[in-house]
Amino acid sequence: MTVFPEPRAIPLQDLTLSVHEAGSGPAVVLCHGFPELAYSWRHQLAALAEAGFRAIAPDQRGYGASDAPAAVEAYGLEQLCGDLVQLLDALEIERAVFAGHDWGGFVSWAMPVLHPDRCLGAIGVNTPYVAFPSTQVLRGVFPDPEKLYILWFQEPGVAETFLDANVRIVFEKLMRRGTPPPPSGLRGMGDANPFKRIREIDPPGESFLSEEELGLYTRAFEQSGFRGPINWYRNIDRNQERVPGIGKQKLDLPCLQITAAWDAAIPPSMAAGMPQSCSDLEMFAIEECGHWTQQEKPEELSNAMVDWLKRRIAR
Repeated sequence: MTVFPEPRAIPLQDLTLSVHEAGSGPAVVLCHGFPELAYSWRHQLAALAEAGFRAIAPDQRGYGASDAPAAVEAYGLEQLCGDLVQLLDALEIERAVFAGHDWGGFVSWAMPVLHPDRCLGAIGVNTPYVAFPSTQVLRGVFPDPEKLYILWFQEPGVAETFLDANVRIVFEKLMRRGTPPPPSGLRGMGDANPFKRIREIDPPGESFLSEEELGLYTRAFEQSGFRGPINWYRNIDRNQERVPGIGKQKLDLPCLQITAAWDAAIPPSMAAGMPQSCSDLEMFAIEECGHWTQQEKPEELSNAMVDWLKRRIAR
């Protein structure tokens, strides 16, 4: 099991974040996805620190030991990115590279749109620089909201109540190695809501979590619950209204997009338009890898990030 630094509580203006940190040098802030933790970056945190970077991995608001505000509106991209700006201020860092996976990818790509003066570069892990589809668009593809987890998440109190009662099984069944997805991705699955079916599904891939790692995720979410993390999804339409430039505004900073060939939720094809959206872009493909890239292919991901960072940032 990779040794992960103990966190420290860093107070911001309206909440406190639990933050893990290692190394020194140019700063790289690692933004986790759903349903994860800063711990999901444990392999990369160590690799970046060893390579001469200051690696910073927060449990973002709503997650782990960080605070979880009650209001749904407290989880919009403006608030999530604002946390990272305040975190840089608290750590006395002027600018950083922001790397994000899954939902954390939308946060890391939003940073150069909302706060370009604080960004040295941006890295997307699976998640490309695109606009998140509205719930109206998603309902056009999945008329039954219970067939797509994102739509099922929209009604406050429903999904979190169910998931809070099934924490361990969520991580036992979902955090597994990728397998070749249907050609049409989520649409080809018919029912793209594994969370609602978590008790019944028989996942094909092998688990990559040790018993100790599984226990860590389970204890964290048993304590924090799923309400805060799911509230991120309840801001999809609000984000489009309040930050319409994301996915549309051209980015003019060093960017790296890393794709995972077997990620059905975020297939590599979603990144096809990024050369037109980013003036300075490199792309790197990881083969035979599903959604949980940091933990499925930790060495490949770490090497790709370190190589790019050394060439483009550490100058």
